[in-house]
Amino acid sequence: MYDIVIVGGGPAGLSAAITARMRGKTVAVISNNRTESGLYKAVEIGNYPGLPGISGAELSSKLSMHAAGMGAELIGGRVTSILPVGKEITVGYGSEILTAKSLILAIGIVQASVFPGEAELLGRGVSYCATCDGMLYKGKKVVVVALSPEAEEEAEFLTSIGCEVTTVKTKKIAVNSEGAEGMKKVVSVTADGTDIPCEAVFILRETIAPGSLLPGLETEKGHIKTDRAMRTNLPGVFAAGDCTGAPYQVAKAVGEGQVAVLSAVDYLAHLEKSQ
Repeated sequence: MYDIVIVGGGPAGLSAAITARMRGKTVAVISNNRTESGLYKAVEIGNYPGLPGISGAELSSKLSMHAAGMGAELIGGRVTSILPVGKEITVGYGSEILTAKSLILAIGIVQASVFPGEAELLGRGVSYCATCDGMLYKGKKVVVVALSPEAEEEAEFLTSIGCEVTTVKTKKIAVNSEGAEGMKKVVSVTADGTDIPCEAVFILRETIAPGSLLPGLETEKGHIKTDRAMRTNLPGVFAAGDCTGAPYQVAKAVGEGQVAVLSAVDYLAHLEKSQ
């Protein structure tokens, strides 16, 4: 078990990881490929203090090397679920799970809009991870909404366990259901106006909206709500960087990452005293 798990390997997440290690905490950072991030693709960053004209790729590399050099564990993966269990938090990515005492969300801007029916049917036929939930639908008809680089691999996994897979790459999706209120389940997906009967739909985006990633997390206009200490409404869960709102600047993200981890360290101290 880690003291802190950080979701997101951008400036906010890596800043938090560096300070966590300086405070002697065990920490893992889970993130998508950093070469796909907006920061990495920036040709030049002109307003980061002390490093005028640095490229996004160079700054990203320096932050990653600093965090790794301090002993933070950097893990490549797409987080698909987060679940608080008692005083612990489990984080699922791919087919793996990590457990931590606290969590920092540094997931950047999530621009994906939720499809009609998606939120209501999450866990009732809607899933974000084929390797996690695929066995529940072995031998059944499923739809893969392929909007991430890993989608093809996950579709192949579903085929390998006997699912009848239909893959679609459109964003014009609606998830349809049948059943009484509270007992509804997926019966089809409408993609570009075509109805596809199925028992499950795997929506594979590069990013997942915060409220879907962590049920109960309070958001406002797509951003995670925090106080000045970067605390969310959930115990032991903190957030930093672009996911908390504008301005979307590297310097702001780095500062919030440090504030978030100091709050996490304080939370861990109180947790230890209460045991």
